[in-house]
Amino acid sequence: MQNSIDIDSIKINFDSSGLWVLNIAIAIIMFGVALGISIDDFKRLFKNPKILFVGVLSQFILLPAFTFLAILIIKPHPSFALGMMMIAACPGGNVSNFFSKMAGGNAALSVSLTAFATLICIFMTPFNLQFWGSLYEPTNAILQTVELNWVDLLKLVSLILGIPLFFGMLIKHYHAEMAGKIEKVLKPLSMLVFIALIFIAFSQNLEVFVNHIHHVIYLVILHNIFAFILGFYTAKSFGLDKRDMKTIAMETGIQNGGLGLLLIFGFFEGLGGMALLAAFWGIWDVFSGMALATFWGRKKEQNSLMKDKVA
Repeated sequence: MQNSIDIDSIKINFDSSGLWVLNIAIAIIMFGVALGISIDDFKRLFKNPKILFVGVLSQFILLPAFTFLAILIIKPHPSFALGMMMIAACPGGNVSNFFSKMAGGNAALSVSLTAFATLICIFMTPFNLQFWGSLYEPTNAILQTVELNWVDLLKLVSLILGIPLFFGMLIKHYHAEMAGKIEKVLKPLSMLVFIALIFIAFSQNLEVFVNHIHHVIYLVILHNIFAFILGFYTAKSFGLDKRDMKTIAMETGIQNGGLGLLLIFGFFEGLGGMALLAAFWGIWDVFSGMALATFWGRKKEQNSLMKDKVA
């Protein structure tokens, strides 16, 4: 095991101006997503409480719980462990909507779940991080040193996710046509800006990644693959159809690494192990989500062709 000084002295080059840009980018992405969300999306979820239950169960209860169990078995470095808990506590990443559609999943369900997850993550993200982090002695020791402030954490999550969600839905409700026009431009543009930010941050930290990526690469990849599998089979065990299974898998496997990174720099002073893990997650799950969505999308096309031939 690496000594704590080696790992936690790693400095990710991410200054306060970079954090502000990331804050604004995540808020704008959320606003763009919210422009496509209506009250009817929430009504649709509440009319089918089983899907809502499965989505929340998979993302906010099972993923953090199984992450905790994995940590007990693997026993990674404490700050890596807390980084894994942070990622598991975050809501789904906004690209999950795009990947769900690409995979032949239920796009309307994905958007609805993203909206609901964003709403409850304002409370569930701080709760899960504090609850599971305090149960494991090595991560509890880190939490004690940083004195995680629940109120400040709630404020930050509300500011960058809750407020954009509220105003986006407000515009959608009262000015649907205008919301549609803005969304068409803003959604792809904000995603490109976000991906560009990830790659700029990556290029600025190339030496850090080259020298230290081997510490977290297997943790991130296994954690991410496990999250996809957990979402898929949780949905399957409740008898949901294939489209909904793909959607729940995407919502569980694509976590908001950008939010995780913001919280790590905001409350943990960019703790080396946590920051390294969250930064690599933010890069990796874009690739893994794209790969899985492409695979499922092609499989769906092949199945449609086979059905046409049989017919």
